[in-house]
Amino acid sequence: MTGATLRHVDPAGLEGRSGAAEAADAAVEIAKALVRDARRVVVLTGAGVSTGSGIPDFRGPQGVWTKDPAAERLSTLRAYMDDPEVRRRAWQGRLHSPVWTAKPSPGHLALVALERQGRLDLLVTQNIDGLHQLAGNDPGRVVEIHGTMHEVVCMACGERSPAAPTLERVARGEEDPECLACGGILKSATISFGQSLVPADLARAEGAARRADLLLAAGTSLGVHPAAGIVPLALGHGVPVVIVNAEPTAFDDVADAVVHGSTTDVLPAVVGG
Repeated sequence: MTGATLRHVDPAGLEGRSGAAEAADAAVEIAKALVRDARRVVVLTGAGVSTGSGIPDFRGPQGVWTKDPAAERLSTLRAYMDDPEVRRRAWQGRLHSPVWTAKPSPGHLALVALERQGRLDLLVTQNIDGLHQLAGNDPGRVVEIHGTMHEVVCMACGERSPAAPTLERVARGEEDPECLACGGILKSATISFGQSLVPADLARAEGAARRADLLLAAGTSLGVHPAAGIVPLALGHGVPVVIVNAEPTAFDDVADAVVHGSTTDVLPAVVGG
């Protein structure tokens, strides 16, 4: 893979599936058979898994960035570091996020079932909400490739700490809280556009994709790299790929099975009990 910096890939012109579209039920059965026969499954999840928990996605019809394109600027590292107003808006967004009261969806619970079946090798999530762990997945099997909003990090000294005390400061009126250790800029411990991923996390995800006997991508548009790059990486190593997503993705035409639908409904059917 080239580089380890979060970036967009425009899927325009890449979407679509070869041949006639299969009926939804038939697609689910194909995906279910592939999952059933696998013994070392790597799962890649995106925002679509958490929409069933009341957390909006970013690019869907009701997505955060669809409804407010300017909000994407809050997730750009340079804008965050350079503009105090961006930081103030970002902290208010964190303070009032639905994540803090969200409960795992049936999609999350289906992936817990997959782990309990002894067939989940690694769960790579682009989500920052911690709901996979809350649902019951072993934190040791979860790679939060885009970080977590449950912690904050100082961009100057690197000190990392739980998010709750900083959010309490915001609630008390600090609009742009500074690091208490050095006075540096604090940021949610998430990966912004233009910010490098943690190399060890990316290496672990890539290694798991190479040795998997199935890659299941769920609730992700597969439009943000490097995370989405584990799909072609897996395919290049002969690993079957199943995609479950509400909207078409850039990799539908090369996947072994594609189910277009809500992960809340589809994942329990695909994974089984």
